[in-house]
Amino acid sequence: MSDELKVVASVSSEAEAEMVRDRLLAADIHAIAQRTIGGPQWGFSGARDVFVDARDLDRAHEVLKAEEGSFSDEELARLSDEAGREAGEP
Repeated sequence: MSDELKVVASVSSEAEAEMVRDRLLAADIHAIAQRTIGGPQWGFSGARDVFVDARDLDRAHEVLKAEEGSFSDEELARLSDEAGREAGEP
């Protein structure tokens, strides 16, 4: 990645951020997610911004637009459960 990162998406949870990152990675676009507010005390909950390299921004938007609305409730629940286990929650 270059030094210039751009926000490609803002999502409401770590689980959604992970799904966005997975979809982008499947298109060979590397991405990172960062909390939009708060700190580690917020755990895995809370909004996230997903960043990509500036040179990949347009292509990343195309990938996400093509897959818009394709996140299933089951996929969200599974990722949310996984994030909770990784954070040490019961």
